[in-house]
Amino acid sequence: MAPLPHLPSDPDDDLEAYVGLAEPEAVHRARSRGWTDVRSLPPHTIVTLEYRAGRLNFEVDGGVVRRCWKG
Repeated sequence: MAPLPHLPSDPDDDLEAYVGLAEPEAVHRARSRGWTDVRSLPPHTIVTLEYRAGRLNFEVDGGVVRRCWKG
């Protein structure tokens, strides 16, 4: 099996700190901390399982981040 390519590392960040923030504030904070791709999703959105280094996902309900995860 071929070795995995070197993947860039994700920013060192506390993902739980985004929960409860307003969406615009969370997006601004994520970009300022080095996340290259930030996406906001409504609750129960079906997403693919591929992992993308540098991507931060927000589940947003009522304009507020309810959940946050990498990839």
